[in-house]
Amino acid sequence: MRFRESAAAAFFVDRMIRRNLKARFRAIWWKPPVEPLPQPCILVANHHGWHDGYVMYRVAQELELPVVDWIAEFDAFPLFASVGGMPFSPNKPEVRAATVLKTVRLLRARRKNLVLFAEGVLHRPPEILPLGGSLAFLCRKAPEVHVVPVSIRYELSMHERPECFVTFGRPIEGKSVDPELVRGRLREQLSSPSEFQLLLMQGTLDVNERWDVRKFRFPKA
Repeated sequence: MRFRESAAAAFFVDRMIRRNLKARFRAIWWKPPVEPLPQPCILVANHHGWHDGYVMYRVAQELELPVVDWIAEFDAFPLFASVGGMPFSPNKPEVRAATVLKTVRLLRARRKNLVLFAEGVLHRPPEILPLGGSLAFLCRKAPEVHVVPVSIRYELSMHERPECFVTFGRPIEGKSVDPELVRGRLREQLSSPSEFQLLLMQGTLDVNERWDVRKFRFPKA
């Protein structure tokens, strides 16, 4: 086994992702699936933030869901292969084609599920761009899959660091999936209130929460 796909590499990447999320966010909240997700499934998420891939990795871990993820910048950090990353360079169509075909085989064999940023590019919120042709292609080639809309929203107002809110929609049978329906579901989830979310991961508390002197007892003069 190559090092980039070894358990040691996976441990290193896992710790790197966890440290990054803990340092960058106050908390990650989520509305998890009401029932266990049908497998194989494609988790279709919006792509509004640099941390989207890290967040979805953490979500898949919490669900104990084996996933793969297409990464445009894979060549810059091939150790992501140890946690399911697959090369999807925009300048190498032959590499993208090989990754898509391998993903179809994994889905058909029910060995893996897929995290898919179907908009294709990282962009600013709030719009959801048209979902690319990859989603429809995968559903045609592996019609037994279910498509699960997953919305990711970042908010910075109430705390020193941003909070992240992840919401799961109802699974849709792949054989009858309409990309515009998935796009509409993502819009609805992003516009829903942030309240009543469960804590997925605690990050770094605000400076006033960490250094509140009222927590300490000082000797009286």
